[in-house]
Amino acid sequence: MQYMCLLYFEEVQLDQGVRESCYEESAKFAQDLHAKGKFVAAGPLQPTSTATSLRHDNGKTLVTDGPFAETREQLGGFFIINAKDLDEAISIASKIPGGRYGTVEIRPMIEVASLPKV
Repeated sequence: MQYMCLLYFEEVQLDQGVRESCYEESAKFAQDLHAKGKFVAAGPLQPTSTATSLRHDNGKTLVTDGPFAETREQLGGFFIINAKDLDEAISIASKIPGGRYGTVEIRPMIEVASLPKV
């Protein structure tokens, strides 16, 4: 089963040096997962100041700058992993380098047969 691990943390707490170090550690972690057949995808996100939100309201498309909700922690990146069950997903997610700076939300993905395979 595939799980998405969403990384949330306070953007302002990470300076550029910490970010660069985390990127390097995350790339190595992704390589290790790939070697074990557990890696699907991963990526850091640009700061929320670069975000654009899109909503549909009464047949109109509304586009606004920034994230939809104001929160203490912001979505900063993700990993999509293969795991046999939630316990294995938790074990893998607990080792994601970016998780040291905030929260890792683990969610099982719904397999849709008609979607193209990666």
